[in-house]
Amino acid sequence: MEPVFKTEGTCLTIILPGEVDHPVSDYVRRTADRIMEKIYIKTIEFDFSETTFMDSSGIGLIMGRYRTLGMCTGCIRAVHVNRHIEKILRISGVSKFMEISSEPEAV
Repeated sequence: MEPVFKTEGTCLTIILPGEVDHPVSDYVRRTADRIMEKIYIKTIEFDFSETTFMDSSGIGLIMGRYRTLGMCTGCIRAVHVNRHIEKILRISGVSKFMEISSEPEAV
């Protein structure tokens, strides 16, 4: 699966693929920057619904977009985060400046 980019108003939603490694992070970074050059973006929402693996380049991707948006509170969100990805976000410290919405628990 390729990353999917959607814009709605001033929000850019990036649906990430199953594995977020260096090549994927680089592609997402370049594409998001290109979109932000054309459209005013105030918020970036990373959708982790398909993601099962993320390495340190994914953390760098998130931190870089946070800096690009001016490091304002609430400008970065992570949605549909599974337990593994949530643990990575918390251990890395990224969770301090972004909203995290976990996947609902399976019943």
